Amino acid sequence: MLGKNEVREILQSRFANDKHTKLSEIPLPSQLKDIYKAALRIKTAIDENERIAVVGDYDVDGIVSTVIMSDFFNQIGADYVIKIPNRFTDGYGLNNEIIDELEGIGLIVTVDNGTSAIEAAQICAKKGIDLIITDHHMPPPILPEAYAIVNPKQPDCTFPNVEICGAQVAWYLVGALKETLGVNYDMSSLMDILIIAIIADMMELRDMNRALLRYGIKKLNNSNRACFKAIKEHYFKKHFEFDDISYTIAPLINCTGRMDDATMSYKFLCARDIREANQYLKMIDHINNSRKEEEKALYEQIAQSINEDDNIIVVWGDEWHEGIIGIVASRLSKTYKKPAIVFSVHEDRAKGSARSVGKFDILNLISSQAEILTTYGGHKGAAGVGIEPANLEEFRRRVNAKITPDDLEDFRAADDLLGELEVSQIDFELLEILEFFEPYGQKNPKPVFNICGASVGNVRQIGKEGKHIKMSIQKNGASVEALWFNYDFLPRENQRVDLIFSINKNNFRSVISPELVIKQMSPTE
Repeated sequence: MLGKNEVREILQSRFANDKHTKLSEIPLPSQLKDIYKAALRIKTAIDENERIAVVGDYDVDGIVSTVIMSDFFNQIGADYVIKIPNRFTDGYGLNNEIIDELEGIGLIVTVDNGTSAIEAAQICAKKGIDLIITDHHMPPPILPEAYAIVNPKQPDCTFPNVEICGAQVAWYLVGALKETLGVNYDMSSLMDILIIAIIADMMELRDMNRALLRYGIKKLNNSNRACFKAIKEHYFKKHFEFDDISYTIAPLINCTGRMDDATMSYKFLCARDIREANQYLKMIDHINNSRKEEEKALYEQIAQSINEDDNIIVVWGDEWHEGIIGIVASRLSKTYKKPAIVFSVHEDRAKGSARSVGKFDILNLISSQAEILTTYGGHKGAAGVGIEPANLEEFRRRVNAKITPDDLEDFRAADDLLGELEVSQIDFELLEILEFFEPYGQKNPKPVFNICGASVGNVRQIGKEGKHIKMSIQKNGASVEALWFNYDFLPRENQRVDLIFSINKNNFRSVISPELVIKQMSPTE
């Protein structure tokens, strides 16, 4: 049986090997290859009033990366334009059409993309355009021929072995520019939006990322950006928690790139006043609601045809909405506790989005099938993949043969239980211990506990369709409230049960109390 001190010690041990636990200890820009070469070229452009083009990406990381660059350029008075590709008309990353659109530009800076833009780099060279690539994705065997490439994963880069997102690379570039230009610029002013990208892009929440997040949440809550004031008003928030980034802010910013045009989210983040922010938020909220409806419909369609004997879920369909297949893959992986890859088939191509579970490296699995793929890329936890439709069934067969159920049990070890708790231990003091080790996510999973032989009371179904239940959990004279979303077993009053759960902070009418979020429940044998 776990005590509170044991919980604290177990969680503290997760960070035993962290080397950058304070902001003063995080790596310097100089540890990123080519960063000062890039900064000097941008300085030349600024000094000579040369217009700079910043090309981003349509996900949260790419949008935030673009805002980081534009915030800095605005303060120093640089001449620049931004281009965030449209998922449906431009596709991913820098290409010939976008380069043609940026007529009269002598310098292009990519953020959160470009490492694989070999053809685009060749076009830039032919047109006399200098190309600076800032990115964090895994580089291909042959890098583009660019003026400078700033990517911690490229060969000969001395940046420590810490996963960082594209927005962090852009933030480091701003740091190098600040130094190169000799300007007074507060780097912490960007941390309110930087932490949104770190969490949204599923970076490892350890080491320097943890240090940035713990400081950045304070900056977010004191931010003067109109966009965050609008979100607080709209969702009746007095204070942002880390979960608000994952479940409210990031999905809002992300939905425009999935369903429409990500430039809308860029403009929302850059809104100058609350009136302008509210105008964009109203449009974004409408898009987000449409996204939820389409996502629900597609998920329910797929769930009816899942082969639960497969080790990895691989599904596809004609003209499935490309903007939501990643969210559906994520939901499938969480529901079935196995990796999921969802493809949308359009004529002679199939575009897929993959999500992992536990410590399983989904990108490594996908790359093992490179010979039958047209494209792939991403991270350990999430990846994109392209394939000819005729090869989909073969791909499904191969990836399922590659992994056994026992392998997946090993990969899921990252989500193992911390141990059993007494109900009486679940109190405000335990909440404070758990809160101290936030944020939870990649490499710092939210603590999960279990209780055996508890009884349930006050069971009631909640939600529009009654798919969730609220109840109390009681044992040895102590009681705690609990929620179970999308329950698969309805306990009787006073029934004895075993349960696995995490613990959330419930703030009801300014009274804070612990609340269990049940992951699994079954009758006590």
